[in-house]
Amino acid sequence: MALIASCSSGFAEMRPAISRLLTGASAFLALAAVAPAAHATEGYFSNGVGARGKALAGAGAADGRDATAINVNPASIATLEDSEIAIAVSLFNPNRDFTVTGDPGFLPAGNTESNVDIFPIPNLALAYKLGGNGTLGFSLSGNGGLNTNYSAVANPACGTMPLPAPDGIFCGGEAGVNMMQAFFAAAYAHDFGAVRVGVSPIFAVQRFRGRGVAAFGGFSADPANLSDNGHDISTGFGARVGIEVEPVDGFRIGGAYQTKFAMSEFDDYAGLFADQGDFDIPSTWQVGVAADVTPQFTVMADYRRINYSEAGSVGNSSRIMAPFGSSGGPGFGWDDVDAYKIAAEYRASDTLALRAGYAHNSQPISGDDVTINVLAPGVIQDHFTAGASFGFGSGAAFELALMYAPDESVSGIEVSPLGPNPGRTVEIEMNQLELTLGLKFKL
Repeated sequence: MALIASCSSGFAEMRPAISRLLTGASAFLALAAVAPAAHATEGYFSNGVGARGKALAGAGAADGRDATAINVNPASIATLEDSEIAIAVSLFNPNRDFTVTGDPGFLPAGNTESNVDIFPIPNLALAYKLGGNGTLGFSLSGNGGLNTNYSAVANPACGTMPLPAPDGIFCGGEAGVNMMQAFFAAAYAHDFGAVRVGVSPIFAVQRFRGRGVAAFGGFSADPANLSDNGHDISTGFGARVGIEVEPVDGFRIGGAYQTKFAMSEFDDYAGLFADQGDFDIPSTWQVGVAADVTPQFTVMADYRRINYSEAGSVGNSSRIMAPFGSSGGPGFGWDDVDAYKIAAEYRASDTLALRAGYAHNSQPISGDDVTINVLAPGVIQDHFTAGASFGFGSGAAFELALMYAPDESVSGIEVSPLGPNPGRTVEIEMNQLELTLGLKFKL
C-alpha cells in the first residue's frame, strides 16, 4: 500500500514534467516520421542511446548516471539523485556501397554507392524520483534501423531478359530499404541499498519500405507483396528487466535482458520477409562491471549479445531453397552478434565530464549472403567514441558525443535470380560518422 501511495503521489507531482515530456515527444514523433532510419550499429541495433550512452560506446550496464539508462539497464535509474529530462539528436552519416568484379552477371559492375547520407535520430528520456527509494522513467528512442537508397543506375543485365525495369541494381529501377524501429518504454526501478532492480514494459513500432527487387518475383510466395508497396507498419510489445549490485563501495555489477518482440506482420511485404512478412525484434542481453577508480573517474566493461537468429527474416540464410515470404523462407543470413565494450568517464568538476569508449562486435554477415545484403550492409565491427558534458545554469547541461566506425567490408560470390555466379564477386562496405547533441535538465 505504501508503494501504491508513493506512486500516486509521485504521478501527481510529476504532471508538469510529463507535460514537458509530451511536448518533447511530439517533436520526437514529428522528426521520426520524416527521417529515414539508420543507426550506428551492431548489426542493425543501435550501439548506444543518448549523448552519454553514445559517448561510452553503449557501455554502462553497471553505471547509468542519467535517464537514458532506461535503454540499457532500467535498474540504473534508481541511483539517480535528482529527477531529470534528457533530450538528444544524433546526426548519423553511414557511407555504404558495393563493388562488383569478375565475369558478367546480374548486379552492375564496378562501384555503386547508396544515396542519402545524413540521418537525424532523436531520443528523449525522463526519470522521476519517488518516495521510498523508487524511480519512474519514460523513454522514446530509436532501437535500430537500416537504410539504403540506390539510384536507377545503368545495368547491362537488365536488357538480357524480361525484367521489371531497364535499369537499377536488381533491374527494378530505384532500389533500397528503409527500416525504422522505435521503442516507447516506461520503467520502474527500486533501490534496496546494495541491490537495485528495474523493469520496463516496451511498445515497439516498425516502419518498412522496400523498392527495386521485383525481379525476384518468380522466387516469391507472394509476388504482389514483394516490392514497391510503400511504407508498412508493424507493432508489438516486449520488456526489459535489469539488476545492479554494488558488493563494495565503488564497484558495481549490472545486467539486463530484453525479451523478443512478437511483432505484427508486414502484410505489404509478405512476399519478401520469411513467414509471410514476419519481422520480429530479437532478444538481447547485456552485462557489465563498473569501477570508480577515484570519486571522479569511472571505468566500465560490458558484453552484449543480440540474438538475430530468433528472427527468421534476419537470421535465415538467403540461400534457403524456398520462396521469399514462405514459412521458414530465405532471410538476410545474419549471425548472432557478440559485442564487447570498454569506456571511461572523468567528472572533472560539477559542470564538466569527459567520456570515451570503444566497442567491437562480431561480424553478422557472411560471404554466402552478400548479394541480398547489398540492401542491408550492416558490416560495421568497430566503434570509437568520445564526448563531454558541460553544465550551465541551475541543473542543466549541454552534451555532445562523437563516433567513428572505420571501413569494414565482406565479400562473396554473386547470387542472382538465375542462381550462384561463382565467377563474379560482390563486396559490400560501410563506414560511419556520428555527432550527437543533447540537453539535460534536472527537475
